[in-house]
Amino acid sequence: MRTAIYLTLAAVLAVPVWAQQRPVATDSAIQAIIKTRVESKLATGIVVGVLQPDGRRRIVSHGSSGTARPLDGNSVFEIGSITKTFTGVLLAEMAARGEVKLDDPVAKFLPATATVPARNGREITLLDLAAQQSGLPRMPSNFSPKDATNPFADYDAAKLYAFLSGHALARDVGAQYEYSNLGVGLLGHALALRAGMDYETLVRRRILEPLQMTDTRIALTPDMRERLALGHDPAGKTVPNWDLDVLAGAGALRSTVNDMLTYLAANLAADADSTRGPLAPAMRASHAQRRLAGSTQMGVGLAWHIRTSPSNSTIVWHNGGTAGYRTFSGYDPASRTGIVVLTNSNIPADDIGFHLLDASIPLSPPRPPPVITRVAITLPVATLDRYVGDYEAAPTFHLLIAREGDGLTVEATGQSKVPLFAEKETEFFLRIVDAQIVFQVDATGKVTGLILHQNGGTLPAKKVK
Repeated sequence: MRTAIYLTLAAVLAVPVWAQQRPVATDSAIQAIIKTRVESKLATGIVVGVLQPDGRRRIVSHGSSGTARPLDGNSVFEIGSITKTFTGVLLAEMAARGEVKLDDPVAKFLPATATVPARNGREITLLDLAAQQSGLPRMPSNFSPKDATNPFADYDAAKLYAFLSGHALARDVGAQYEYSNLGVGLLGHALALRAGMDYETLVRRRILEPLQMTDTRIALTPDMRERLALGHDPAGKTVPNWDLDVLAGAGALRSTVNDMLTYLAANLAADADSTRGPLAPAMRASHAQRRLAGSTQMGVGLAWHIRTSPSNSTIVWHNGGTAGYRTFSGYDPASRTGIVVLTNSNIPADDIGFHLLDASIPLSPPRPPPVITRVAITLPVATLDRYVGDYEAAPTFHLLIAREGDGLTVEATGQSKVPLFAEKETEFFLRIVDAQIVFQVDATGKVTGLILHQNGGTLPAKKVK
């Protein structure tokens, strides 16, 4: 099955001689890079896939899958936000069919009960969502997971609609690039509603089955589950997989290096000849730059990002990250080279992908994650009592701080009460998850609010009682 795909796509990629002259790193050179990362504890395991200009593929791996099964091109990883590129291709494909238009307001495809914010008479369109210029924030303010280890699982359509109906845009639609998981998740949801099926079924029927990508899914098949590389946090601890509900279009897919190379080959073929195959026009349209993304060296198409390298080459790419995985997928249309980097650690590895596509982009490995040991201290009861109260992060999300015995507890809206441990006079931490709370005190000593630090983000809350 995979051989047939390889031959078909290789035939499409009619490669000029000059395209073969940029050398692609050897297997031994790639092995040296990823071995160093694993031995430096900057990754548990890494699988790199190389798509050469002539269509041939190479797979290099090192490290552990977290199971007895060795890592290879068929190991399954969460690919996180690379899912967004599939959502962008879906948008272009549905537009080509006439099912939607890029300038359709997203509200057109949502239930009447959902009110989408607008500003100065400008509605958020499907294109705005795909090009990361909707004005919507990175994440909704009513995102309050019941299970911090699987944070997206209970964020459903009702919560999404409640957020949209109560949100006021801080800037004009289309005014600025701002990366938004919320925005592309909303786009995937709207496209699925328009097609009359769930997001996974839509991706499977429109993209995965035509490309014969049998190892890319949201719900793992029994065979894929056997080949799953277990995810690890930066400290090397195994962490659960994530399940995305209404925001699936932002990051729910799981895949393998072999399948992702098939996907890159199809995207490369589309750039070479947009008339070849039913997906080629949509894929090529998804790569067209729609706006700059923060600098003159970076642009964005329909979710895909476009980078100009120091050597003036163009790289079409996207990365991804979940609790236990970091991933990269990109290609250079001029050299006709594609690179996939899948890791089962939540430590960035984008530099490997960029460097293998263009050696003028240096490797820049991250520093090993700091090991933080938190030690609880005892504070006077009178000090603890100052923090007791109701803290509002959003109209529908509160943090209730209470004193129990000689300590504090925190209870978030819709969640169970959990203990807080003092680290400093105003700084507390949780033990069940990696989260911290810092209380805000004004010049008079009055407690005015708190800041919750979790999952790399911050959430301020004002004390209302």
